[in-house]
Amino acid sequence: MSKMFRTHPLDLHEIRSRIARSLVLEDLASCARVSQDWNGSFTPSLYKSIMLSKHGLSMESVERNKDHIQHLTVQSTAYDNLSERDEVISSIMANSVLTTLSLYLNTIGDSGAEALSKALKINSTLITLDLQYNSIGPKGAQALSEALKTNSTLTTLDLWRNSIGENGTWALSEALKTNSTLTTLKLQGNMIGDNGAQALSEALKTNSTLTTLDLEENEIGPNGAQALSEALKTNLTLTTLNLWCNMIGPDGAQALAEALKSNSTLTTLDLRGNWIGDNGTQALSVALKTNSGVTIHIPF
Repeated sequence: MSKMFRTHPLDLHEIRSRIARSLVLEDLASCARVSQDWNGSFTPSLYKSIMLSKHGLSMESVERNKDHIQHLTVQSTAYDNLSERDEVISSIMANSVLTTLSLYLNTIGDSGAEALSKALKINSTLITLDLQYNSIGPKGAQALSEALKTNSTLTTLDLWRNSIGENGTWALSEALKTNSTLTTLKLQGNMIGDNGAQALSEALKTNSTLTTLDLEENEIGPNGAQALSEALKTNLTLTTLNLWCNMIGPDGAQALAEALKSNSTLTTLDLRGNWIGDNGTQALSVALKTNSGVTIHIPF
């Protein structure tokens, strides 16, 4: 005699949740959308952090699900393949959940920076913006600086290996005088020179939020180092200053050493790749006797 047994199947929500934990982004790119209700269960988790490449998920899918995307990476040169690319990125930034946007190694140029600037003025969620290797010049930096004057959420801006020069640096420095959220600014390889360092030093005298400033490979000489040292004497928030591979010389090192005698917040100073000579090294050694809270990386 046959018998029937009552089972307790998982409810639909639990089934969808388990599917979501098993799928990866590549699965979503190739599978058909079953229904709005069904896909709604796993779309948010899959789209939380995605990478858009030349051969990956379509931009249409990204736009359709932009309200779920928290971390977006547009991989090397994928930006070039987007139609109406500046408008697309601006549209994505207009969502309410995006916190990280990386456009590393694309060619967004000044026009792309201007589009981002417009979006930053109204965006209230983005925390990290990575614009390394993007052919951004002074004009693009000017646009971004205007956004920084009103944006109140961005904490990290990475402009590594662009071409903003001293004029672009002056613009960003003006923004730093009023911006109260940015904590990390990376300007490596932007040819800012002594004038750019001077501009940043003026901003550091009033800025009270920036903790990390990367100025690696920027053709900064003794005068630039002198200007930065004056700012360090009064700045109370900067903890990391990277001057790796510049041209500060012994005079620049001596100026920084003098600032370290009174500065009590800087914890890391990177001077590798500079020729500071015996006099510069000696001056820094003396400064360390009164300031034991800082780690100085010097040339071998």
